[in-house]
Amino acid sequence: MTKSEATNDKTRILNRLRRLEGQVRGLAKMVEEDRECREILTLLAGVKSALSGVGDAILDVYLDDCQTKLLSGQSNSQEILEMLKLSRR
Repeated sequence: MTKSEATNDKTRILNRLRRLEGQVRGLAKMVEEDRECREILTLLAGVKSALSGVGDAILDVYLDDCQTKLLSGQSNSQEILEMLKLSRR
């Protein structure tokens, strides 16, 4: 992975996290305003889905990096397996 690709991945992930941050603030505001339960739960479902998606993006970037390190002998498959297990929690 080139430095430019890594920077693009980082920017993309940070943008997604910032959007999520805004959604969570919106969720808190909805609770404060006693909005309808269905509206709150709908947004909550969206937040959960978005969080899962950003987790997948982070894992994808990590696995690309690990694959490169594994092929060059700088990493081992156990480390990759540990990260996969961690991401499934």
